Amino acid sequence: MRVFVTGATGFIGSATVAELLGAGHEVVGLARSDASAEALVGAGAEVHRGDLEDLDSLRRGAAAADGVIHTAFIHDFSAIDSAGRTDLRAIEALGDELAGSGRPLVMTSGIGLLAPGRVATENGMPDPASRASHRSASEVAALALAERGVRSAIVRFPPTVHGEGDHGFVPMLIDGARTRGVAAYVGDGANRWSAVHRLDAARLFRLAVESAMAGSVLHGVAEEGVPTREIAEAIGRHLGVPTRSITPDEAVEHLGFIGVFFGADVRASSALTRERMGWEPEQPGLIADLDAGHYFAEASSAAR
Repeated sequence: MRVFVTGATGFIGSATVAELLGAGHEVVGLARSDASAEALVGAGAEVHRGDLEDLDSLRRGAAAADGVIHTAFIHDFSAIDSAGRTDLRAIEALGDELAGSGRPLVMTSGIGLLAPGRVATENGMPDPASRASHRSASEVAALALAERGVRSAIVRFPPTVHGEGDHGFVPMLIDGARTRGVAAYVGDGANRWSAVHRLDAARLFRLAVESAMAGSVLHGVAEEGVPTREIAEAIGRHLGVPTRSITPDEAVEHLGFIGVFFGADVRASSALTRERMGWEPEQPGLIADLDAGHYFAEASSAAR
């Protein structure tokens, strides 16, 4: 297949490009900068210049491809609703180009869309009160494309997609612990975060673009739930700082905006995904990945 990938030089996207190329597919990656273009060429992919707000560029990329994997998202938490609207317009543009062709469009979403406090499944519907509700309209639009002759699929990922090069929530927790001199968890730390390694996430993307049925909802979840206290303890262990509980009211002051998320219970199952796609995670779990040490070497380098 010739696969058009948005976010192709991002944390998950770059792993997905390598996974696709390793399986013998051709890859065309969306690039908005010279640096991204050079990275794609270095990886062995072709370059398609544009960005998420250049809808004509997205349509051209989809038109020349056998399928699309949409991993790009503008992670600006100060304007997250605007980012959600940009994502929706991108999916609509890609879908319009693919309509009636039977070609696949695989988009990225998040477990955080679903109601917290219980194990989320692939059959779960977005919670309107979710802090991730900015992605809800994109899910609805993607699923609707199945009725327009697009083999659309959604891959929901947990709050922690971990691995070397991570610049998401876990590095933020590490930075907070380094700055404050304490690795904090909220309450008793019994609330859990689901997790997946980026290489396992990339393999699921490949399987989805190859064979997911139209209208599929998949969960890229390797670990159903890792207690946040264990995450904090691993961070404290490697930084040589104490671990302690903080209250929900202290969480935002101590950890920044991520404090709200770190106090949430975001468990999720991928049982249906494994059954449907034959996907079995193979990479280390979150605590093992933290214990590998690379998170702390990267944090030390960034601090310098």
